[in-house]
Amino acid sequence: MLRIRLSMGGVRKRPVYKIVIADGRYPRDGKFIEKVGSYNPLLPKDKKERIKVEFERIKYWISKGAQPTLRVSRILGEMQLMPMPKPGNNPLKAIPKKDRKKEEPKAEAKKEEPKKAEAKKEEPKKAEAKKEEPKAEAKKEEPKKEEPKAED
Repeated sequence: MLRIRLSMGGVRKRPVYKIVIADGRYPRDGKFIEKVGSYNPLLPKDKKERIKVEFERIKYWISKGAQPTLRVSRILGEMQLMPMPKPGNNPLKAIPKKDRKKEEPKAEAKKEEPKKAEAKKEEPKKAEAKKEEPKAEAKKEEPKKEEPKAED
């Protein structure tokens, strides 16, 4: 399957990407069919040199069945060549990686909190009933204790 994707170039800590048409089986920086643009993420978003695209060639390859990757489809959406893909839903993305495992049990605990809250409401009632019962039993026992003393 033909893919429209980014091929990385540049030097360490200063990437520059080529937008290429390649077979999906080829490696990212390997053999490609045609270069159709470039992308420099280090430049400000308002500069024209940040994204260079040959619109006619992209349209041609899309008509031949080439599928853009998610990142390229976003770039093409910014250039208004095709509709922007809808954003994904990844709520863990905003959480630092080291804290993600800690957050998962909390999310589950939040679901269980209403159950616990109901149980806590019931527990005080039970606890009050239990507290009242020993007092009642103690009162019952006290007269019994007094009665044998009275009989003596």
